[in-house]
Amino acid sequence: MSGRVIHTGQGVVDLVLRVPAVPAPGGDVFASGHEFLAGGGVNVMLAAARDGARVVYAGGHGTGPFGDVVRAALTAEGVELTAPADPRRDTGFSIALVDDGAERTFVSTAGAESEVDAEQLRRTAPGDADVVYASGYSLVHDANRAALLEWLPTAPGRVVVDPAPVIGDADLDAVRVLLDRADVWTTNEREARILLRRLGSESADDAAGVAAALATTTGRTVVLRAGPRGALLTRPGGDVLLCPSPAVDAVDTNGAGDAHAGVMTARLAAGADLESAVRRASIAAAIAVTRSGPATAPTAAEVDAVVRASIAGG
Repeated sequence: MSGRVIHTGQGVVDLVLRVPAVPAPGGDVFASGHEFLAGGGVNVMLAAARDGARVVYAGGHGTGPFGDVVRAALTAEGVELTAPADPRRDTGFSIALVDDGAERTFVSTAGAESEVDAEQLRRTAPGDADVVYASGYSLVHDANRAALLEWLPTAPGRVVVDPAPVIGDADLDAVRVLLDRADVWTTNEREARILLRRLGSESADDAAGVAAALATTTGRTVVLRAGPRGALLTRPGGDVLLCPSPAVDAVDTNGAGDAHAGVMTARLAAGADLESAVRRASIAAAIAVTRSGPATAPTAAEVDAVVRASIAGG
């Protein structure tokens, strides 16, 4: 029986401005382009939904124009929301300045998505077939951190944790709670190296060594996203398995990790084994980077077409 993907992170709105350079203090600059769209955890949820999963958003959303953007994006893909709109505040937003060198500078606000309590998470009532997705961003907000750390250790189902770039700043005791409950720890190489340093462990020269070191140090199964190579899957003390991505001409790598995580969790919820789920997620991430924008995860049919072509080509 297929389970659900229960997302416990945060859906926000992204305002992306493309600028020649970040202005100096007191300066001004005109953007050459802009996008205003739902972001944050929304990208993972859309990727899972497009791959056929029943997706539940357990996070908060506000009353106002930003909450409307998030709700519209989620409901358009059939994502279920377990909480009503918070009447006290709107959803938060993030302003991203992307310069000509592709460097990203962010200024973010916190809204209704930062005020989740444990009862809201309990209302999702996960079962053994469900996959619970937890993000390191939840550790940044006091209310969300307390709710997640209270609820997650008792939640049934498989737990997938993505530490996010904030792993270097999150409270280490809180990170350890996530590690203790994680069935799968999915990360990129930079985040993995940061966590290894925080745990007092030696890193390695290459991505495979980093994945093996993290799995051994934490005692968790690790999926390390390795860019155009695909993803590395390893268990404590086991071999490192490469789940490759097809070769593509990348246009925009923004959102590739979200596409990978979303499709992987969707496949796990559908009952697939982890290796199969990671292999499919690597194909989805490769398709995503051929398109501009963050929410570019493919549909299940698009991934299936690549799989069929690969089989036919031997």
